[in-house]
Amino acid sequence: MTNPLLSTAALPDFAAIRPEHVQPAITELLAAAQSALDEAVKPETPADYDTLSRILDTTTERMGTAWHAVGHLNAVADTPALREAYNAMLPAVTEFSTAMGANEALFAKYKAVMAAQGSSLNPARQQLLKHAIRDFVLSGAELQGEARERYAAIQERSAELQQQFSEHVLDATDGWSYVASADELAGVPQDVLDATKLDDGGHKLTLHFPVYLPVMQYAENRALREKLYRAYVTRASEQGKPEWDNTAAMREIVALRQEEAKLLGYASFAEVSLAPKMASSPAEVTTFLSDLAKRARPFAEKDLAELREFAKGQPLESWDVSYWSEKLKEARYAFSDQTVKQYFTATKVVPGLFSIIERLFDVSITEARASVWHETVKFYELKRNGRLVAQFYLDLYARPAKRPGAWMDEVRSRWLKPGGEQQTPVALLTCNFASPVGDKPALLTHDDVITLFHEFGHGLHHMLTQVNDLGVSGISGVEWDAVELPSQFMENFCWEWDVLQQLSGHVDSGEPLPRELFDKMIAAKNFQSGLMTLRQIEFALFDMRLHAEPGAEADVQKVLDDVRAEVAVLIPPSFNRFQHSFSHIFAGGYAAGYYSYKWAELLSADAWSAFEEEGVFNAATGKRFLTEVLEQGGARDAIDNFKAFRGREPTIDALLRHQGMA
Repeated sequence: MTNPLLSTAALPDFAAIRPEHVQPAITELLAAAQSALDEAVKPETPADYDTLSRILDTTTERMGTAWHAVGHLNAVADTPALREAYNAMLPAVTEFSTAMGANEALFAKYKAVMAAQGSSLNPARQQLLKHAIRDFVLSGAELQGEARERYAAIQERSAELQQQFSEHVLDATDGWSYVASADELAGVPQDVLDATKLDDGGHKLTLHFPVYLPVMQYAENRALREKLYRAYVTRASEQGKPEWDNTAAMREIVALRQEEAKLLGYASFAEVSLAPKMASSPAEVTTFLSDLAKRARPFAEKDLAELREFAKGQPLESWDVSYWSEKLKEARYAFSDQTVKQYFTATKVVPGLFSIIERLFDVSITEARASVWHETVKFYELKRNGRLVAQFYLDLYARPAKRPGAWMDEVRSRWLKPGGEQQTPVALLTCNFASPVGDKPALLTHDDVITLFHEFGHGLHHMLTQVNDLGVSGISGVEWDAVELPSQFMENFCWEWDVLQQLSGHVDSGEPLPRELFDKMIAAKNFQSGLMTLRQIEFALFDMRLHAEPGAEADVQKVLDDVRAEVAVLIPPSFNRFQHSFSHIFAGGYAAGYYSYKWAELLSADAWSAFEEEGVFNAATGKRFLTEVLEQGGARDAIDNFKAFRGREPTIDALLRHQGMA
């Protein structure tokens, strides 16, 4: 039978890919990529941009597409056999990637291209070459002898550890459950009761967010909330199964990163991480975060004092905060998240989102057919004037064997191939919302709606690019601390009355969100924003200090405790092991980069203020955002994209105003 991973079809045949396909296909594609690399670095191969692209990009892109397909299935449809197949090939893929990134002859070839053709190439290709030369240095291309070998070994071991970290979080999340009685679940919404009900009348509770969060918000049984909280915050730690404990993996991951930094001549991994980002140094980041923390602290202290007063002297531990916060919000604003949830069905929200995209960016979105990995996954085409612009998969619902969280990934990027064929981008949009129950459509919280818009912002950045060179097309090449700009920008639509009228329809009556309820939501928009801001700053400072301070890996808990002592107003219990499941920084690419959420939020709030000034659906403003930000991708520095759109440098004013902290 034909191996689907070796197919040259436009889209992967996800449904046909099996664990036994992985090793033979990836081995064959790696061999082809190695042959192409050998060809590219021959002395007789000219130092010419198009020649190198024809030889290298064609084969490495094909190999990358197949490996991405395997990695995606590993994240959304994990099985023991697939995991074993993925992990078996991970060292070989990592070894090739590391060797190519540090190849001295290829490095020399790129420098020769820059010297000979740099000034005559278009701006996108000039940017790509500049990034490539920088990345060769960061990938160890200037290292020699033992240092070079050690660098390669670090990359291989780090990839293995990060995959292990991610698996432990998934297994610890999937591996915990508790069967609660109906009495124990007093106060929990009916849709959650329906989704968790067992044949014997009990209710199976899990640590997946569509179950965990509403129990923490609404369960009147304090002991039940504590049970779930303790299980959730000790996932993949020494307090659970030893085989899922991430303690040693965290230490080794950070230690290896610091060793890598020393090999490259940097004082810390934080400096390595920031080399390709907007922020210039760890000191600049910590100053930014500390300044924001000082501005937010008075609001956070006020938030906590109000919560304590409302709880009327009752205990306020970490497992009580969500419960009393929801009660306070209901009392103050006369509505609950559960009330709002009834108006947001997936069958209404998704088409509503599409209509906004169509109106703002002059495209059409239609469902199409493709091979998918689960029956609930949908596939769509995005066109402009009848011509295909991009395609995307939408995987909305939580299920076992699927990694927690929400993310955008790519199947392929926009690329004008050396033979003249135009490749259009394809995106993967993944969320973990509560599934439909019975004949009712899935209900989304307003936070879920915001998450969907956020991930679609990443998708638009990937799909609407007009750049034709791999490496700077779409989100590729965009500074990591600016990559959240389009995603956080899109969140703002979820607070507009006209938009929510399109997105909402009561699950029973079909009536759109009432104005009275919307006004209450707006009044509550910045409810506890001080506490939430400090929480994000806590995560970001922990990340930066862990990667900036030599020896920090020796006691990861102490680093987190010290940060909390400095910025938090509500300290979690001593058994909290949040860091053991902090996949963003240990397995997700955000190492010494978690600050970018707040950094980019400043940019996105300022960008949105242009729409506030000129009209949310102002055609000219939408066109300007499309052409100066989304279409540019990584072909221009992010600050230049921002200034081209906004006409000036960014300021913090809009961020503080949007969060009620002006």
